[in-house]
Amino acid sequence: MGVLRTGLAAVVGAATTAVVRRGLAGSVPGGVERWTRTNHRGEPVSMLEGPAVAAGLVAGTLVGPGAGRARAATALATSAAGAFGVVDDLAEDTTTRTKGLRGHLGALAQGRLTTGGLKVLGIGASALLAAAVGTPRRGSVAGHVTDVVVNGALVAGTANLVNLLDLRPGRALKASALLSLPVVAAPGAAGTGALLGTAAVAAPADLGERDMLGDGGANALGAWVGARWALGAPRAARVVALGGVVALTLASEKVSFSAVVERTGWLRRIDAIGRRPAEPATPVAPAVEPDPTPGAGPTG
Repeated sequence: MGVLRTGLAAVVGAATTAVVRRGLAGSVPGGVERWTRTNHRGEPVSMLEGPAVAAGLVAGTLVGPGAGRARAATALATSAAGAFGVVDDLAEDTTTRTKGLRGHLGALAQGRLTTGGLKVLGIGASALLAAAVGTPRRGSVAGHVTDVVVNGALVAGTANLVNLLDLRPGRALKASALLSLPVVAAPGAAGTGALLGTAAVAAPADLGERDMLGDGGANALGAWVGARWALGAPRAARVVALGGVVALTLASEKVSFSAVVERTGWLRRIDAIGRRPAEPATPVAPAVEPDPTPGAGPTG
């Protein structure tokens, strides 16, 4: 039964992603330019992949395996993260230099609410609500509250982390699949079918650099992965995972993830799978030094 539900989740996730992406392309909300950004090559790409991926993950999760409360909680966390991410994508004030988690939290501390700050608050609150919905009550009240807080922090933190990784085509999709592997057979979490089906449809355009996830798609992916960990892993594993997410998030303020990938052979090979090769550097013609003797010609 679990295998059948996983297959159904994959089919529904794939179909929903394809239908939503095609529907948005036929009638782009606010116009094409509003959803177009420039990628690392300086080429225009569409962010319509983001809401399509979020919709595919939610639809696939709702029909997939796992406890009903876990599926509802995962769908809630994913849809909310995707929605707040899209708001940040479309309404971000690019005239300010507020960047990164530290920058947006600093703005909040000064009484300024940026779209990034709104996203931090919105994803945090929705992640905590999803954790409260999906976390089973075991043991004491204090233990349950601790589980809810850890789970909510893990969902919100992973949503942010996957977004930080989304700097090259296909990287966030690959990272999400790899991060979900340790809890692939977790009894309490929704199955992986939703992610596999959704990613299968989104990957060609993402790797081909026609589409990009944007914050909407990357935050949704991260929240989905975080919910799998939060609702499927034992407490000790969840605490360790949360520590890893926090450490990587803090490191991102000082270290370039792309630079780390480029320096690490096995990461670089995985990162390059399916992606367009880097454009070859344009050869520069060697400079011709002028003859120092005025009027001198070639000698015979």
